[in-house]
Order: sequence, then C-alpha cells, then structure tokens
Amino acid sequence: MRTAPAFWRHDGVLARLLTPVAAVVSAVTAMRIAQPGWRAPVPVICCGNATVGGAGKTTVVLDLAERLQARGLAVHILSRGYGGSIRGPHRITTDDSADRAGDEPLLLAERAPTWIGTNRRSTAELAAAAGADILLMDDGLQNPSLCKDLSLLVIDGLSGFGNGRTLPAGPLREPVIACAARCQAAVIIGDDEAGALALLPRNLSVLRAGLVQTGPIDDLRGRRVLAFAGIAVPEKFFRGLEAAGAVVAARIPRPDHQAYTGAEIETLLRQAETLDAVPVTTPKDAVRLPLGIRAKIKVVGVELAWKNSQAIERLLDRVTAVRGV
Repeated sequence: MRTAPAFWRHDGVLARLLTPVAAVVSAVTAMRIAQPGWRAPVPVICCGNATVGGAGKTTVVLDLAERLQARGLAVHILSRGYGGSIRGPHRITTDDSADRAGDEPLLLAERAPTWIGTNRRSTAELAAAAGADILLMDDGLQNPSLCKDLSLLVIDGLSGFGNGRTLPAGPLREPVIACAARCQAAVIIGDDEAGALALLPRNLSVLRAGLVQTGPIDDLRGRRVLAFAGIAVPEKFFRGLEAAGAVVAARIPRPDHQAYTGAEIETLLRQAETLDAVPVTTPKDAVRLPLGIRAKIKVVGVELAWKNSQAIERLLDRVTAVRGV
C-alpha cells in the first residue's frame, strides 16, 4: 500500500468534493457484504478494521492464536497474502519469501499454520481438512465468503478513522456504523488520540490494549538509533522506541509492504554509521530485507498488553462454547 493521502487525516474541500464518489463506493461495498457466506465446520474469528491499511490486526491475531493454543486448540490462520504474488490457496512453508507470500503471513506462520488465498472459503476448507480446531482471519471484515463466529473491529488509537469518510474521500472501506454492526467488540490499540471511540455505537463492547516492545529493546536504551519502518503507521514504531528510552537520531518512514533493494539498505546502513546510530526496524520489515543484510539490523517487535485480559478471554469462551470446541 502506498502512503495514504494527507487529506484522509483531516476533512477538507477535496474530501467533500469526492463524497459523491464515496457514496457509490459505500453502496457497492454494502451490496457485496450482504451476500451470504459459507459456515465452516470449525469456529471462525475475524480480526479486521474499517480503514484501508493497518490498525494492528496482525498483532491481535498473534495474541489470540497464543491464547487459543494455550487452551489446547489447533489454530490455523487465514490471510489474503497482501503484497505477495501467490493467489493460493497455499500453506506457508519455510521456503516462502515475502515477495511470494506477503510479509505478514510469514510472521503469522511463526506462531501457527498459516494459509493464504484470495478465496477465503477455499483456504478455510483446506485448513479445516488439515486439522484446524479454529480459524483466525487476519483481515476480512468486508469479505462475506465466510460466516464469522466472532468479529473484532481493530482500531489504531493514533490514526483512528481518519476524516471519517469512505474511499476515495477518506480511509474508510465502509461507514463505521455499518462495520461495527457486524462486530461483537472493538479493540482500540493505544490511546484514543483520534477520537474513534466517539464514532462507535454505544452498545458495542470496547476493549483496550497497549503495545509492549519485544526483542533487543533493553540493549537500545540510551543508545542512538536510526529507525526505519514500512508499516501502516510508522510513527507508532518511532514513538515506541523513544518511550523505551532509545534516542531516535533519524526516523525514516516507508510505504506499507514496499520491498527493499540491497542498494536502499546499504544507503540506510551508511547513514546509520554517519550518525553513529544503530539501525533498527520492525519484524514486518525484516522479512522483506535481503537475507545477507538482516543480521546487520536490530529488529524490535511488539506484542499486545490488554488493559483487561479477562474481557478477551470471555469472548473466546463464548465462541468455543457455542461451537463446542
């Protein structure tokens, strides 16, 4: 995904001029979503968002996979494989690369068996046949092909819903109210700096979570770092490093999912050397780096820290109880 237009963050003339087109997009999306879906033989949990780009869905999926695995369940993850050339259905293997499978599926496959494919039903059928007790969808709230037992609306507290308008006038895939109506809960990650909570229905359960950095973060406290990130909201990564005590000498945002060339990375490494800084990036970026260069760069990831972990466990209880898992 390329960098989002600046006017998506703030309402303005251009956004209003595009509103008639946005209305057509919303209507077409609503008709597509209304189509009946297939009910898999095992429970399906979907972590999605209302906006294009990331909101923390993959981080939530990784957390839920670990929780469900702790219950003794065989968890399989479904992903579209955005950014990869494989259309699937395909189960991720150690031979797959980011350019073939997409970057996020490679990270997901480190936690649980992961399938990619544009046809969600086909991937679900294969995963169920391969022994899945429960399926986790990374994205897919706007995909009607699978019936969901639990849908979570994941929201990035920093960017929220942008200007609150649908494509192309804003970042929304569909109106917030329409999306929230199909969800059992919303998950706001980080402080609600963009006022997303005010746009949600009052009867929707809202769970709150923060991000805790993982990896060699302790070694970076007090050290100068050159941070680069090609994720949906690079600023979250930069802020996290600063909050952990690193001195961010340079912050280099890149488009989400964009591949790196060897020449680009060598330029970053030279810049880091000039600044007397440690080059640091995210796990999602690391899987897109040329193999010979990855060892030269520190990788700092994140994991969820729920404000009330019992709330998410209760939602998982309902899914497993209803479907008898």
